[in-house]
Amino acid sequence: MVTDSTATLTPADAAAWGVEVVPLDVVVDGERHAEGVDLGPAELLAALGRGARVTTSQPPPAAFAAAYERAVAAGAREIVSVHLAGGLSGTVQAARVAAATVPVPVHVVDSGTAGMALGFAVLAAARAARSPSATEPSAARGARVAGGVRGWWQGRFARPTTPGGAEVADVARAVAASSRVWFLVDSLDHLRRGGRLGATAAALGTVLGLRPILTVRDGSVVVVEKVRTRRAARDRLEALAVADVARRTSARVAVHHLQQPELAGAVAEQVRVWGAQRVVDAVTCDAGAVIAAHVGPGLLAIVVADA
Repeated sequence: MVTDSTATLTPADAAAWGVEVVPLDVVVDGERHAEGVDLGPAELLAALGRGARVTTSQPPPAAFAAAYERAVAAGAREIVSVHLAGGLSGTVQAARVAAATVPVPVHVVDSGTAGMALGFAVLAAARAARSPSATEPSAARGARVAGGVRGWWQGRFARPTTPGGAEVADVARAVAASSRVWFLVDSLDHLRRGGRLGATAAALGTVLGLRPILTVRDGSVVVVEKVRTRRAARDRLEALAVADVARRTSARVAVHHLQQPELAGAVAEQVRVWGAQRVVDAVTCDAGAVIAAHVGPGLLAIVVADA
């Protein structure tokens, strides 16, 4: 399993599930940094605060090729590589270029999303790759796999086998497709300047003084609703997440923040309580330097995905 740093996986989770994380680059006043290696969100926000020029870029194909080669050297017979939406970054295309140079099959997945919507998809795929070895009917097994993905159980009482890379990649796609994300920022200028949001939508916050609730749809940032105050926007953010959880059999929830752990914890607990027994996991996590570079201070985001 390979992903990129915008999945916001903790080092502990990445190590526990055998996921290699390839960092994106953040350039601050001409100096290049690797996200999560020598630059975090706190340093990035400080740079924005002092007026530094900040840009981001995808890893070069060589960075993915090196990750794939390490996997092959460790004994991998197939690789599943799951990444940030192609509509937001060229990261997934760099992974595809690198995949053509590797002597084993590499299944590259465009998640169509970012943050823990991507992270949940990666972890679900990693769990599928380590699927239980107990024998059971294929129909029952298929019904319990995320998104109803089937493929590695053949026959009514087949002898279990390790899922192939294509099946694991399908799990990642299914969970990514099931995910929804809503977020708020203090200012839309960063998204506008980075080309992630049109000038008309950005004017909602700068000219009309509204607090738009945003989402990622088909790899693009779009406005979902317009709210008058940040407190009302936060309440609406929670309501959207709770309503989405209620439509699912079970869900995982993540709350992203930038240097606001207490607020994120309170929001995660609120969604967990209102989600009752459907929420199997609710986590909080800093959004990372790359996302911070594009949204600026004040980010609060909620991600919901199938469990």
